[in-house]
Amino acid sequence: MGLLRMSHIEIMVPDLELAAAYYTEVMGLFETGRATDRVFLKCWDEQQHHSVILTFSPSYGLGHIGWKAEHIDDLDYYQARLESAGVTTKRLAQDEWAPGHGESLRFEAPTGHQMEIVYGMQQVGNLLPLTNPPPRPLNMVGVAPPRIDHVFLTAEDVNAGTDFYSNVLDFHLTEQVLGDDGFQIATWMEISHSSHDLALVTGPDGGLHHFAFWVDDWTDIRNAADILAYHGVRIETNPTRHGATRGNCMYFFDPAGHRNEVFTGGYWVDPDEPPVIWTEGEMGRALFYYDGVVNQRFLTVHS
Repeated sequence: MGLLRMSHIEIMVPDLELAAAYYTEVMGLFETGRATDRVFLKCWDEQQHHSVILTFSPSYGLGHIGWKAEHIDDLDYYQARLESAGVTTKRLAQDEWAPGHGESLRFEAPTGHQMEIVYGMQQVGNLLPLTNPPPRPLNMVGVAPPRIDHVFLTAEDVNAGTDFYSNVLDFHLTEQVLGDDGFQIATWMEISHSSHDLALVTGPDGGLHHFAFWVDDWTDIRNAADILAYHGVRIETNPTRHGATRGNCMYFFDPAGHRNEVFTGGYWVDPDEPPVIWTEGEMGRALFYYDGVVNQRFLTVHS
């Protein structure tokens, strides 16, 4: 029992059609549904109804983040744990918030982020047959990542935020940047045995730094760079490598201003393994191993 992985992210966009065109025609996601002010999207190898929700809003930013529960009883389990920690929760029935969305538990984390734990989202299948499937669908467009991967958030108190996600939601700390004063500047945590599903870095509460899509290898990142450059997408960080998580990556922006990442590599980790420690002086190398520096623009976040 417990949380399996990141389920979905909702982002706010001032131009719903422009954002939908970017995420379908450039990123290569598939539209699975619409409401009056929302568009629901999924990656090709995801079984569930959606992993990205675009919601109309006068300004861009983070709506909420969803985590997939393994069992329906997990909603009761985490509701009790959250309320014992002083966090107010709200239960939503199947399809109450949106068609196909599943039963969920909503709450605001102490880091200021709106979150939910969801179970029973409609399963629509990936784009492959269940009998004798090819490795990937034919005739896909754009980057076409197989799935969503992780989210990187900001918090004023990374120590307290990391304690909450670890002690209440059962995340496991895999890596951290420790300041010279001993406080955590950034942390990476997992619930899926990957290098990270959630990361925090010092910044404003409720901030979204980026959310990431998984691709299968380094060649896919290079191909993504070709596609994004061709479409005139603003690339912030060319294909490179992280020190923390050991992953390969590239950063760029959607039309509304949300930072996206394509990510691959990393490592598998067990919950009893101790976290890797990066010192404050090596934070640049933790984030960008080859360059060894982080420019101030990269630390800009969206509340």
